Parts: sequence; structure tokens; C-alpha cells
Amino acid sequence: MKDGFDSFVRKEAVEILRTWRIWVLPGIALFFALSGPALAKLTPQILQMAGLGQGGIEIKIPDPTFYDSYGQWIKNLSQIVLFAIIIIYGGLVSSERKSGTAVLVLTKPVSRRAFVAAKALVHGVFITVITVIGTLITWALTAVVFGEAPGAALWQASLTWLALALFFLGLMTLLSVLLGSQAGAAGIGLGAYALLAIATIFPPMVLLSPAGLVGAPAAIAAGRAFPSVWPVLTALVGAVALVAWAAAAFAKQEL
Repeated sequence: MKDGFDSFVRKEAVEILRTWRIWVLPGIALFFALSGPALAKLTPQILQMAGLGQGGIEIKIPDPTFYDSYGQWIKNLSQIVLFAIIIIYGGLVSSERKSGTAVLVLTKPVSRRAFVAAKALVHGVFITVITVIGTLITWALTAVVFGEAPGAALWQASLTWLALALFFLGLMTLLSVLLGSQAGAAGIGLGAYALLAIATIFPPMVLLSPAGLVGAPAAIAAGRAFPSVWPVLTALVGAVALVAWAAAAFAKQEL
């Protein structure tokens, strides 16, 4: 392509493989995927032991099932992994502007819009691959630990969460263009998550907007039906719109 989009996609992918990015998010997700099923299985015993150590209090907890393993994975995605995405990608564009890399790259036949779009695309694929691999590991280990692991609830929950993660990738791409500070962008991103969480008190927002994805993955992972089609669609459309906005804004900025 004459705007250099395809070559910049390759450059961005190589950069992921050769820098710290290949270790942080995959490392976090891999740790939770490997430890989640066993932790879900052992949690009742751990809580009972803790109770017995305090005045002989007995805690009665239902036997864990594969749903507890799924819930453990989704809880970690929805909290720690999502927050890591918000913090890491707060500097997706601004960090390259500060280091001067963006100036060097844009002296070549790469348009500013392609610069932003390629970054969002490559990192969207990166997050998707991490999610799929982590879900596969969780699925396999759940089958080993619990003896059964129907896949529908786990995969639907993980892919529903993925839509929310891609929405926040789009948001952080925009914020990294508009703001010169990674910390500032991350702070606003975390604030946006808090606003989505607050919006869940309004049923129309839960049913029709990305706010529904705050609680949908956990509900689905627990085996409960949740109308997630519209929240997923609005999140994906919103992600594309945010990246397009970021590309348009970056095209007008001075480097």
C-alpha cells in the first residue's frame, strides 16, 4: 500500500516480539490461566482452614465446579488484565512521539492515519491471541482438575470480555494521541471504566451499550443467560470509531 500501512504493521508486530510487550500481558494472562483452575478447586479448603484457625469457626462452602474455574479466569481478565491494558496502552502513540520514533517513521512513506491504524490493529490482534490462548489453557486445565469442562460458557464469556478490551484499546489509542502523558491517559481510562461500572445501574445502558460488558462476562461464565449481543456490537463499533477519531486527530497534530 502506498501509505505504508502493511509495512508498518510488520514493523509494529516485530516490535512487540522484541520488546517488553511480549512478556507483560502474556505473562499476566498465562499466570492466571495456569493457576485459576487449581485455585478454584482449593479455595473452599483454604477458607475452611482459615475459619478453623479463628476460634474453631466452621465455614460451609459448596463444592466447587467448573463454573468456579471459569469465574476465576473471567474475574482476572475483567480486573487485572483489563487494568493492565488501560495502563500499558495509555502511551501507545505518545511514547513514540516523546522518544522521537514517530518522527523517524513518518519521514518514510507512511501516512499518519496509517501509523495510528496499524498500531491499533496489531495490538488488537495481540490482545485477541492472548485471550484465545489463555482461554484454551483454562479450558484444558479445568477439564483436568474438575473432570468436565463444557466450553460454551467459557468461550462466550471470554469473547464477550474481549469486546470490552478492544473498546478500551480504542479509547486508549485516542487518549494517547490527545494527551502527552501516559499516566494522564491511563487515569482517564480508569475513570472511563468507573463510569461504565456506574452506568450499569441503568438497565438500558446494560442492554444496549458497552456498559453491559462490565458484568456480562462474569454472568455468562457462571452459566447465566445474558443478552450481550448489543453491548458487544456497540463496543466493537465504538472501538473502530475511537481509532478513526485518533487517526484523524493525529493527522492534524504537529510532531
